[in-house]
Amino acid sequence: MDRSWISKDRRSKEYEDGVECFVAFAIQNSANKTSIKCPCLQCGNMIFHTPQKIRDHLFFYGIDQSYHTWYWHGEAAPSGPPTIRAEHYDRLQFDDQHSTIEMVQAAHDDCQNDPELFARLLQDAEKPLYPGCRNFTRLSALIKLYNLKARFGWSDKSFSELLQILGDMLPLNNELPLSMYEVKKTLNSLGMEYEKIHACPNDCVLYRKELKDASLCPTCGTSRWKTDNTGTKRRKGVPAKVMWYFPPIPRFRRMFQSSKIAKELIWHAEESNFDGKMRHPSDSPSWKQVDHRWPEFSSEPRNLRLAISADGINPHSSFNSKHSCWPILMIIYNLPPWLCMKRKFMILSLLISGPRQPGNDIDVYLAPLIEDLITLWEVGVQVYDAHQQEFFTLRDVLLWIINDFPAYGNLLGCTVKGYYGCPICGEETYSCRLKHGKKNSYTGHRRFLPRNHPYRKQKKAFDGKQEFRSPPQILTGEEILKKINGICNSWGKKKVNRGKSEINNTNCWKKKSIFFDLEYWKYLHVRHNLDVMHIEKNVCESIIGTLLNIAGKTKDGLNSRLDLVEMGLRSELAPRFESKRTYLPPACYTLSTMEKKVFCQTLSQLKVPYGYCSNLRNLVSMEDLKLYGLKSHDYHALMQQFLPVLLRSILPKHVRNAICRLSFFFNALCSKVVDVPSLDELQNEIVVTLCLFEKYFPPSFFDIMVHLTVHLVREVRLCGPVYFRWMYPFERFMKVLKGYVRNRTRPEGCIAECYIAEEGIEFCQSTYQMWMQLEFLVVQTLTKKSGHQYLEVIL
Repeated sequence: MDRSWISKDRRSKEYEDGVECFVAFAIQNSANKTSIKCPCLQCGNMIFHTPQKIRDHLFFYGIDQSYHTWYWHGEAAPSGPPTIRAEHYDRLQFDDQHSTIEMVQAAHDDCQNDPELFARLLQDAEKPLYPGCRNFTRLSALIKLYNLKARFGWSDKSFSELLQILGDMLPLNNELPLSMYEVKKTLNSLGMEYEKIHACPNDCVLYRKELKDASLCPTCGTSRWKTDNTGTKRRKGVPAKVMWYFPPIPRFRRMFQSSKIAKELIWHAEESNFDGKMRHPSDSPSWKQVDHRWPEFSSEPRNLRLAISADGINPHSSFNSKHSCWPILMIIYNLPPWLCMKRKFMILSLLISGPRQPGNDIDVYLAPLIEDLITLWEVGVQVYDAHQQEFFTLRDVLLWIINDFPAYGNLLGCTVKGYYGCPICGEETYSCRLKHGKKNSYTGHRRFLPRNHPYRKQKKAFDGKQEFRSPPQILTGEEILKKINGICNSWGKKKVNRGKSEINNTNCWKKKSIFFDLEYWKYLHVRHNLDVMHIEKNVCESIIGTLLNIAGKTKDGLNSRLDLVEMGLRSELAPRFESKRTYLPPACYTLSTMEKKVFCQTLSQLKVPYGYCSNLRNLVSMEDLKLYGLKSHDYHALMQQFLPVLLRSILPKHVRNAICRLSFFFNALCSKVVDVPSLDELQNEIVVTLCLFEKYFPPSFFDIMVHLTVHLVREVRLCGPVYFRWMYPFERFMKVLKGYVRNRTRPEGCIAECYIAEEGIEFCQSTYQMWMQLEFLVVQTLTKKSGHQYLEVIL
């Protein structure tokens, strides 16, 4: 048959006649006249279409010009490689046994401590689903069915009923499990193990190592075991509190078992190009400091750079419950920017059970993780790299910790409220106690201005004093360690004296953090990151609450005005007491009722793309002229995008400009690409903006969250873009963990078991895809044998 039309112009008559001849030939030799493999460049004989669809594809995409022998459409294939390829493709379509066996072999290292478990897995991978079945093994069928369950959110009960129906449909003596419980027993074996470590209910100790067999806490004397309702009889074998530990080392090993992931883990060394702008933590001074101080560590690009996030969640999703459990998550910065913050690469390393949060005693629970991090830093572990096909010694370094501000204080061991509420300013924090507001105000941002700035000499516009002080000196890790070395840590909720210092200069330090056990910790530029997500949310909430005068959220009120009188400032705003009423004169930031209506109506009528934020109309109450139910991301959009639009026609110009400057600051701060030279200008911008706020807003407005904005540019300069260090991805992952809870009496157990099952499914899926890619790796070699092109399959 003439094939010269293949290389003709697709608009020519010859090409059109050739397509018709090919379609007629394919229909004549096809068993199914309505479903034929399409040979266009896009489908590549892999997808079935109708004849008319094939005609369209051949004109639109063109035919694969290397397809000379039409053996997929009935033409006799020559002997040799094409026949091998055809047989190979059929085996790929209908046989999963090889890929499943490979998957189990890859899990062999994780099952070394339990050879019987590995034997069962291998048996399940080889055993046909039913006698004579060629398409599925017992394990491959479970993996495919469980993937469907996970994708479409089927409940365990519905999945168990589906298994029973499928078991009845299949031939007799089939191997399909009949319940979700049996499926989990099999699939959990493919996941990683976890350790259940008993803990004192007062957070004094973990029952491990020398305390492994203890029954009473050596610190507080509390029983290790639960007691009955009377509180007298112990239920031995049922621990009062448990911590779940997911060792990171075997999880790191499994990541390098995938050649694709192993290649991505060296992206920072091979594909990242620094052009003066920071797009990834590998461009930051903190990363380069590790390279400079420890060159033997940086010489191996596969060594991991880690970060840890800690936060408490209410697993019951109910505001009536005070239960708080603490997941400790770990991320890997070796990966490219589009992967390292994804859920797939977040590792749950610890799960601290409730119902009470650990508080400052969290160091007790972090001990196993810190020991593994020390091992990985000092000694390393042998790991097989599937990409380079060799063993190497894996080490790691913990770059920093990410958490909200209360957890910041618990992990760092410093106070985050009171006179020394700023952990970066430390003992040089400027704050004053508001007598009537009964809280501390963190003002004094003029000292961050240049020496000759005119604001430093103004009195009446600020606090009645001139400001000539220099900005506070930020302590290095080594200086902090010297201050806290004299603190003797004492753990437990029943201890009255937590830690006493032998020196007198530790006013803002409560303990010596366990992270200083890491040799390199004291040398890092930034050890704990301020969370921009929560800071931005709290600042925006304060602004909106003050402008709309929302009860409980406004920073202006009678007590605020009385504090101004007490401080001798802005006498025109002093409250007036008239008979039985108190009148508060309007301030420059006070909105009239008409302006509040304009603000709320404009917000409710804004049109944004789907998924940009919540439905704004549902958040606005035109009756009360207030906002309800805003989430952190809603405040994020409001602060950076909507506020300048909403304030265009209201407020005096100088107040409106100050708020817009703050909006533009957060917008520039959260940029995905950081222009390093512009950071000095951005720092000057936020300092001047805070000074403007001090001129217009009362001292009660300046809580610790407003003050922390002055330190955000420093962390961007040292650590890189904000979106690698804020809590948004971790909060989303914690929502996934909360969705695992099915038993309200054992929420942490549900989370641990479901996480292990998900690890197993993720491992199965990635290994199966890797096998399929390997099977489809085809190298096209041109040989001149009878004028044909042959395809050589690499197995």
